[in-house]
This record gives sequence, structure tokens and C-alpha cells, in this order.
Amino acid sequence: MPRFAPTPLFATVLAFSLAAEAFLASPHVSAQDAAQTSSQEKSMERTVTVTASAVVSATPDEATIQTGVSGEASTAREALSKNSAAMAKVIAELKSAGVEAKDIQTTQFNVEPVYVYPKEGQPPQITGYRAQNMVSVLVRNLDKLGDVLDQLVSAGANQMNGISFDVSQAETLKDAARKQAMANALRRAKLYAEAAGAQVGEIVQIQEDVSFTGPRPMVFKQARAAMAESVPVERGSQDLEARVTATWRLK
Repeated sequence: MPRFAPTPLFATVLAFSLAAEAFLASPHVSAQDAAQTSSQEKSMERTVTVTASAVVSATPDEATIQTGVSGEASTAREALSKNSAAMAKVIAELKSAGVEAKDIQTTQFNVEPVYVYPKEGQPPQITGYRAQNMVSVLVRNLDKLGDVLDQLVSAGANQMNGISFDVSQAETLKDAARKQAMANALRRAKLYAEAAGAQVGEIVQIQEDVSFTGPRPMVFKQARAAMAESVPVERGSQDLEARVTATWRLK
């Protein structure tokens, strides 16, 4: 029986077919597989994450007073007119005490009816109207705070919702606490790394935990008692805290 001799064209097609089968059978890595592999390698990377804080104390240098005038009259127009006149006098006294106009801001204003409740089952009756005007006053010189409080009461302010103290340069003063917090975090990271038989490497991430503490309030009873005794004011001190979370590689 005669042997079949493949033609050159048939040999070429056969070789191409075998090569294609070999390519399909061989393992290959897609872009998605490469990304997953890279992610797994990163997840296996050894790191240490520490949260630490530090506190610095500062003396408040400014105060905010919540004050105003409230009064009643038989009609809404009369209540509003009397309140406006009284409030104008209060604001004038504040400005004469050295408080700038930009540091006086209206925070609340309302006119509302005043009700009396007769016997049970009967509807309430309007006996008059109440007008209230409240302002927020920023006192930048605490040496004058006692005088400002005295002038407020003398001018007719009959509402005192509180005094709060604050540090005007708190953000700058907190830089010292931030540095100390970072030093505390690094010290603790080295402690943990040493306990695990490793060393701290390069920094990977730093995150500051921001929280607002706000001014320190002085409640109405305290302010009222202070005004009864020539308005002595104690500003005390305020703690400024910085908190950071940092991550280092381990080596």
C-alpha cells in the first residue's frame, strides 16, 4: 500500500493547528488575575497600626456671651416696639464697652402670643404678646469681660443663656500636641514590633482624628452669681487634644 506524503500546504496547516492547541492548553494570566495576585500580596504585607493622643493646656483669651432682651405687652406691635428699643440700648452699650459690630450677631428673634389656660375643657386665651431678641457677643479682651457683663445688665439685658470661653489660637497651639501624639504613636509601634520580633519600617499612612470640643460654657447660674459680686470672672484653662492613627511597615 502506497504511503501518503503530505504536501507542503497540508504540513503548514497541521503545524499551525498543533501550535494553536498548545497555546489554548497552556496556562495564561489575565489582567484581573494579576490584580488579584497583587492585592493578595499587599494584604499579606506586615504592618502595625497605632492610635495615640497628646494634650496641651492653654489659657482661654476670648469669651462668647449669649444674651438678650425679652418682654411682654398687650399687643404684638407694642411688644415688638418695646423690645426693639431695649435691644438697641443693649447693643449701644456693648459698642461703647469696646465690642466691635462684627462681634455682635443676632441668634434668635421671635414674637409669640402669651396664653392663659382657664378651667379644664375651655380653650386657651391670649392675654398679650412676648417679644425676644437674643445676640451672641464675642469679647476678645477678657480683662473687659466683667465690665461688659455689668453694662449688659445695666442696659436692660434680662436674658443670659451662658458664657463660653475659648482659645483663639487653638489650631496653632495644637501643633505641639500633634507632634507629641505622633511621637507617642511611633514609640508604641516600636514596642509592638519588638514584641513581635520585627522592626518598624517606613510610614505608610497618617490620619488625624478630628473632634470638636467647643468652648467651655459658664452656665446661667454661675454668670448670675458672678454679676452679683462685681462680676469676677475666672477663665480657667482649656485642654487641646490631638489624636492620630498611623501605620508603619514591619521589616
